Amino acid sequence: MNSSIAASRATREPAAVAAAVRGVRIFLLEAHTEFLRLVRAPSFSVPTIAFPLLFYVMFGVLLGPAHPLPESARSALASFLVLGTIAAGLFALGVTLATDRGRGLLELKRALPMPRGTYLAAKMAMAMVFAAVMSLLLMVFAAVAAGVVLTLMRWSLMLMLAVLGVIPFCAIGLLVGSVCKDTAAPAVLNLIYLPMSFLSGLWVPLPLLPRPLAQLAPLWPSWHLAQIAQSGIAVHVLVLAGMAAGCFMAARRALARPR
Repeated sequence: MNSSIAASRATREPAAVAAAVRGVRIFLLEAHTEFLRLVRAPSFSVPTIAFPLLFYVMFGVLLGPAHPLPESARSALASFLVLGTIAAGLFALGVTLATDRGRGLLELKRALPMPRGTYLAAKMAMAMVFAAVMSLLLMVFAAVAAGVVLTLMRWSLMLMLAVLGVIPFCAIGLLVGSVCKDTAAPAVLNLIYLPMSFLSGLWVPLPLLPRPLAQLAPLWPSWHLAQIAQSGIAVHVLVLAGMAAGCFMAARRALARPR
């Protein structure tokens, strides 16, 4: 009896390892394909990587004070890093998912012998890659040209913030991509991205906004991400996690509905 159980276990373990290796390989192939797709789409790759750097040069360096205080320089860096993180999360999932739905590719992906969730996990991973590239370029420029000085730990935390901070906005992009048509998704995402960034104080400090608008800032996930970049308060992490979970669940229900 014991020998048969041992033989059965010995048979199952190599099969489980082979299945895990196959799953990782499928994920890497899907992620590579998604990376090439995003790189070959200048409408995504150029704004996502170049625009935060350009805006930081214009508003954080050229149009900023001649001798900015260290804290204000770090604050400007955090604001534009968050701005780029939002774009990477929203558009990497929202536009491509809506396009795949419109072309019928999503149904094809579901029919393939692919581990569950690999398709969306690859998209999210590529959003993280673009956020990491954007943040590294922005931090290098801030250190070299704007004279921002931070500890190695602080630089590392800002990079981690950009990589993990895309997750709530991937969730929002996923929700938009699951309910909007491919022709409408870019416009809807821009209608979310631009007002949300402005009302979160990323473009203009909140004290300069009308008081009723400034008081609404905690409603926007971008504001909470900016607060984490500035001070790292744990409650903002919990709020973002709750928002992301809500959007993921809503998107899952929308994608599960028959078309």
